[in-house]
Amino acid sequence: MSDILLVGKELPDCLFLAEGLTKNNRKVFSITNEPAISSNYEDEGIFTTNWNKGSAVSSRSLLIKAETVLPEINEYLIFFDTYYFAPKYDSDRSEMVAQAIDTMISGYQYFVNELLYRLEQRKEKASVAFLIKSYPSKYETFQNSNKLNFHPTSTIVSAAQSAFISLAENTAILAGERDYLSVLLAKCEPNNELFTRERDLGQWVAQSLDTLEGLKNKQSTKQSATWIKAGAKISSGFSLFK
Repeated sequence: MSDILLVGKELPDCLFLAEGLTKNNRKVFSITNEPAISSNYEDEGIFTTNWNKGSAVSSRSLLIKAETVLPEINEYLIFFDTYYFAPKYDSDRSEMVAQAIDTMISGYQYFVNELLYRLEQRKEKASVAFLIKSYPSKYETFQNSNKLNFHPTSTIVSAAQSAFISLAENTAILAGERDYLSVLLAKCEPNNELFTRERDLGQWVAQSLDTLEGLKNKQSTKQSATWIKAGAKISSGFSLFK
């Protein structure tokens, strides 16, 4: 049985995703901005703390708290839901930029930096999954006007989505140099049936991590840095994202 830390989307908004993970024999440590509700989920095996995304110290504290509650934790799910962020930052007004950067860019960077440092200290086998629910930008919508019928994201959300993808890919390259670390990169696009079924999406992530951890040979760097379509079956060859 593995335990997992889920970051990127707070409870109760990520409840279905967390429940999908628990259905596959995980205890989940997650984040919330509503401390009063934390005890509501413990019977389901879901534990929480707060996370100040604009602080590297808070990311370090988050990891320590997770290990305190779930000492055997060895999986980490870093989730970027563009569709979730889009209405929160639907304008490119200057006064929204600082908060948007902390929430959608700096926080992820701080967390990954602290996570990699902590895993290097421990040198115990661990798996890190980067999961993105992507959404088209203004440019993509314009270029595919006959194919896409979406309200595009704001420029800051689009930039943050690209930053997350870059962070995930570069972390996957680093994983190839660390024998104890495995990485899963997964994309869920709007036309994917799991896009609106986060409980099923969570189950798929858990099952995919089980497959990844059961591989006889460690991933190659190329495999680590290959995006997988959410819902696809993971093989030892790692099918390319399509």
